[in-house]
Amino acid sequence: MHVSERALERLRLDEVWWLVSPQNPLKPSAGMAPLRVRLAAARKLATGPRVKATDIERRLGTRYAVDTLESLFAEFPDDRFVWIMGADNLIQAHRWKNWRRMFRMLPIAVFARPSYCLRALTAKAARRFARARVRASRAGDVVAMQPPAWVFLRERLHAASATQIRARREKRGYGQTD
Repeated sequence: MHVSERALERLRLDEVWWLVSPQNPLKPSAGMAPLRVRLAAARKLATGPRVKATDIERRLGTRYAVDTLESLFAEFPDDRFVWIMGADNLIQAHRWKNWRRMFRMLPIAVFARPSYCLRALTAKAARRFARARVRASRAGDVVAMQPPAWVFLRERLHAASATQIRARREKRGYGQTD
C-alpha cells in the first residue's frame, strides 16, 4: 500500500495532495528530472480519486513549504490541512525556511522510512517539538488538533528514496518510468 493510501486511512483524511515541487531549495538541480516528468510520474503513482499529484507550488509561485502553506490557507480558508512527510525530511526540517512557524501552522504526520527512524526521532525538530508529539494511536485525531501537533507513524513503506529513484531513471533516461 502506498503512503498516500495509508495517510488517508491512518489520518482519516478526505484527500492527499502530493506536492511536486519545481525545485527543492535544499537539493541541487543537477540530476533532477524536469518538473513535467516528475509530475507525470507522481500522477501515475497517485492511486484513486482522493490522491492528487499537483504542481500547485509552481502555480502559486512559492518555493518554500511555509510560503506554500500560507498561500493554501488563504486560498482554502475553510479547509484543514496536515503536512505529510517522510522521516528523512524530519531529520533536515530545521534547515527549512521558518520551520518552527510551520510546526505551529498545522499538524504534521511523519511516516517512517527505512534506516531514518532513530535519527528522525532525535532530530532537532523532533526534540524542539517533543511535547507536541501525539501517540500513533491518535493519528486519526491529528487533523483536528491545534498545532503544534505531530505524529510519527511506523508503516511498511517502499524502501527506495526519491534520490535512488532519480538515479535509476537518469541511467535510463527521463522519458522512461519504473
